[in-house]
Amino acid sequence: MTLETMMTPLADRLGLTLPIIQAPMAGTSTPAMAAAVSNAGGLGSMGLGAVDAEAARSMIAAARGATNRAFNVNLFCHRPAVRDAAREAGWIDRLRPHFAAYGAEPPATLAEIYRSFVDDDAMLAMLLDTRPAIVSFHFGLPGADRIAALRDAGIILFASATSLAEGRAIAAAGIDAVVAQGYEAGGHRGIFDPDGPDERLGTMALTRLLVRSLDRPVIAAGGIMDGAGIAAALTLGAEAAQLGTAFVGCPESAADQGYRAALATAERTVMTRAISGRPARSIVNRFTAIDPDPAEVAPYPVAYDAGKALNAAAKAKGEAGYGAQWAGQAAPLARSMPAAEMVELLGEEMRAALAPR
Repeated sequence: MTLETMMTPLADRLGLTLPIIQAPMAGTSTPAMAAAVSNAGGLGSMGLGAVDAEAARSMIAAARGATNRAFNVNLFCHRPAVRDAAREAGWIDRLRPHFAAYGAEPPATLAEIYRSFVDDDAMLAMLLDTRPAIVSFHFGLPGADRIAALRDAGIILFASATSLAEGRAIAAAGIDAVVAQGYEAGGHRGIFDPDGPDERLGTMALTRLLVRSLDRPVIAAGGIMDGAGIAAALTLGAEAAQLGTAFVGCPESAADQGYRAALATAERTVMTRAISGRPARSIVNRFTAIDPDPAEVAPYPVAYDAGKALNAAAKAKGEAGYGAQWAGQAAPLARSMPAAEMVELLGEEMRAALAPR
């Protein structure tokens, strides 16, 4: 990497002018955001895990209509939920008083609202047809046949790791780059097994471990909000930094007004399962205060069906504190400006941090 160009081998391969990746953030990122970041020289991203194949096709088309540069699309690779009617009924009952506070009844039953890419043939067919430049995976990896099909289509692949063991599995699967998701990161923890042990490695420690141990590019993600944080990640050997919370306040974001207001005044975040059934870092709010035993919560993404219903009931009465207000530990550093201006500012701050003193 040179200070003059801020290029790394990965940035060069992706056609970037800055080693900055806007995190996918399903439900918050938009085609307009992804295009604006890519047009500004970074890598824009869209989360497709919460939509079906046809909606995903429309999002890709919209982004392509606004940029001719590369962008990244992200898929969830969680294990499909193991349904347990008694556990789900118990979780509904646990939330019932919260619904009642807003004059609402919880759903009688819950649905598995998101389909995992591991068994979504329609999504795979759509990707092979549209061929986005980059496809990334969260919560694990799809089967070897899906990885091979995407690679054969000329698509560059990323996957998230929260540990050295996951990073090694990603490298062994032939994925092109590893996203080192530290415990600081906002949103859903990418850990492969949410019920297994979690080393809770921070971004910088995890990045350095992966850089030293793997033979492919590492992207640092989690708690990075400004150019100084990007510079620190690059100094440790990362070839790019991925920022999510930093872009939530941009006008191109799909975040609602309650989410934006919470981010503007955020002081603390917490890891919680209450909202969706999987560990995820949120701004402290009414939902995170529930703080259940993990064994009590319905599995992901079934619990998210209840979470979304509770948020809708509360919002209808003017209460925004039950939203999925995902944010990383450095949320108090959040700024609000158009996405392209954010990329430009991050680049200036990064150059200043890396300049000789």
